[in-house]
Amino acid sequence: METTLVPHWFYAADISNLIHMLADMLGRLISHNDLIPLTPSTLTHFHSRAPPNITLPDYLRRIVKYTSVEKACLLTLLIYIDRVCERQPQFTISSLTVHRFLITAITVSAKALCDSYCTNSHYAKVGGISLRELNSLELEFLRLIDWRLAATGPVLQQYYVNLIKQHPSYTRVIESENETNNITADDSNDAKPKSVEPKPTLKRRRSSTSGDDSSSQDEEEKEENAVEETDEDDLATDKHFQQLLEQDSIPYIA
Repeated sequence: METTLVPHWFYAADISNLIHMLADMLGRLISHNDLIPLTPSTLTHFHSRAPPNITLPDYLRRIVKYTSVEKACLLTLLIYIDRVCERQPQFTISSLTVHRFLITAITVSAKALCDSYCTNSHYAKVGGISLRELNSLELEFLRLIDWRLAATGPVLQQYYVNLIKQHPSYTRVIESENETNNITADDSNDAKPKSVEPKPTLKRRRSSTSGDDSSSQDEEEKEENAVEETDEDDLATDKHFQQLLEQDSIPYIA
């Protein structure tokens, strides 16, 4: 299978790749949730009578094309799904809810993250629903998510990393520490990947004890190394986005 390399940072990624990965992930989620029986108690304002004729990838491309949606807003869709489902476990993203959820989530995320955004009437037209319905869905969405609309750069980056890991056709590249420290908002979109993200290198102990003891030690060391690598990556990510906040313009905020 051919693998596509994507940038280290989410804001430098090609938006078409984000759409592809996002549509694939949502498609798998929908396939699972559509098997769950629908009952009157689980119906929401986001449910349609039947799945819309437009496919999910085409719907996402339509939204991006006609609303100039930011990459951060696309990733925030995943964050919103988690937050809503955390507060409302009975809510599911299915073929009956995904389209209304997406256009509503894009509407509120643009208002929360971007300095400029479209009017609700424009979002409604792009999403294929009435203005009155979008206004109603927006209020319902805000209630479901408890107005928790903001998302920090490091959180968006983590969702980006996890999204790539779930798609076998994409591999994230990694920058050296110097490249990360020197990156600027002006040239971030032109940054070229230098190397493919390496797999963790795990050191193994030699032991004269039984095979079971050796295996147990290996597993413990794997876990310790994984935790250390995760902590280091988190610290580097936090440092990177803190540096971006100190610049005149932030590359992932419109």
